Amino acid sequence: KFEFNPKDGIDNPALSLTEDTDGKGVGEPRFYLLSKGSTETFGFCLHEELGCQGHVIRQVELGGLAQRRGLQDGDRLLQVNGHFVDHMDHRRVVQKIKASGNQVLLAVLDSNSYEAAKALGRDLSQMLPGDIRPRLCRIMRDKSGFGFSVSSPEGIKGTFQLSVRQDGPAEKAGVPPGSWLLEVNGASVRSYSHAQLARKVCAPSTAGWGTRGGNIAEHPAFPIQLKQSGSKVTLLVASSAVEEFYRLRGLRITAALADTSWLPFKVRELHMVKGPAGYGFLLKEDDCSSGATGQFLWDVDAGLPAEQAGMKEGDRLLAVNGESIEGLDHQQTVLRIRTHDDQVTLLVIDPAGDEFYQSVSFGDPVWSRP
Repeated sequence: KFEFNPKDGIDNPALSLTEDTDGKGVGEPRFYLLSKGSTETFGFCLHEELGCQGHVIRQVELGGLAQRRGLQDGDRLLQVNGHFVDHMDHRRVVQKIKASGNQVLLAVLDSNSYEAAKALGRDLSQMLPGDIRPRLCRIMRDKSGFGFSVSSPEGIKGTFQLSVRQDGPAEKAGVPPGSWLLEVNGASVRSYSHAQLARKVCAPSTAGWGTRGGNIAEHPAFPIQLKQSGSKVTLLVASSAVEEFYRLRGLRITAALADTSWLPFKVRELHMVKGPAGYGFLLKEDDCSSGATGQFLWDVDAGLPAEQAGMKEGDRLLAVNGESIEGLDHQQTVLRIRTHDDQVTLLVIDPAGDEFYQSVSFGDPVWSRP
C-alpha cells in the first residue's frame, strides 16, 4: 500500500502511475443502430473466447452493415437495445440480438479500453448513460379525453411536444410530461406538418386531444388512422433527454428500441413439471397476424400441468427454457421442449398482446421485459 511522502511530491512514481491509469486509456462507449433487410445479416459474429473477458465482436464482414456503421474486430459488447449485457450469459446475449429482428442498438467499447477498465475495477454499466429507451404507451380515453395536448414550432414538420394532464389517461399510461411524439399507432409522424397531425388528433372519435401552435388546415392526403382508434391509442414517445441522446448521435428512434414496461400486454412465464398424462397441451404451427409463421398453444387440458401453470388457448410460444425460438421450425421447437424429459419453462404471450406487438413493428417481445 502506498503512503504519501510530501518530499516526493508529484514526482513520486506511484502517484504518476495512479494518474496515468485512473481513467486514462479508457475511451468512451460507442453506439450503433444496425437496420437490415429481412434477407440480410448484421454482418458480425459475437464470440466468447478463452482467456478473453466479455462478449467479443468478431468476423466483421468486409463491406457489411456492421463495418459500414463502424464496428471493429475485438470490440466488446456492453449493451443491447438499452439493456446492459456484459454480465449476462453469452448464449442469452446472442439470443437477445436475434430476438431484436431487423434492427438493434448496440453499445460497444474498444478492446484496449475494455481491458483497461476491467483492470481498474471500473463498473462498466456506469460508463453508459441512464435509460436511453423511448416508451411505448397505450392510452385508454376517459370521459374527458386522452389527457394530453400537442404543440409544435410553426412551419416545422415532424416536431411535436406533448403536454400531459395531471392524473389523466396519458400520465397513467406512462407518457412523460414534455416528451416528444414519434409514432401514433405504429405510424411515424416525422413527415407530418402540424396541420396534418391536427386533423388526425381532432377527429370526432378522438375528442379530448388538443393542439397548440399551428394552423389547423385541411389536408386531403392526411391519413385517418386515428379515426379508427376509438377509445385507445398507442404512442411512441421520448423524453427530452432520450431524444437528445439519439439526435446527437444521428440515430433514429423506433418502437423496436422501446421500454414496454408501461404496456398492459405482458409476456408470461409458465413452468411445468410433466405428469403421468404429459403436459396437457398441443403445439401447432400457424400464421401470425404479421404474416410470419409462429408456434401456438392449443387444446389445453383441464387439470393438467399446462392449465395449472396458466396456459391459455391461443397463446403464442416465444421461448423455451430461456431461449428464443425465433427462426426455429415446428419440429425444432418440439425437440427443444423435449430436451428435458420431465419439466420445461415456456415464455408465452396471449393473442391480444401478440397482435399489438405485431401492429407496432416491435418484433419478438421475448426480450421486452426489463
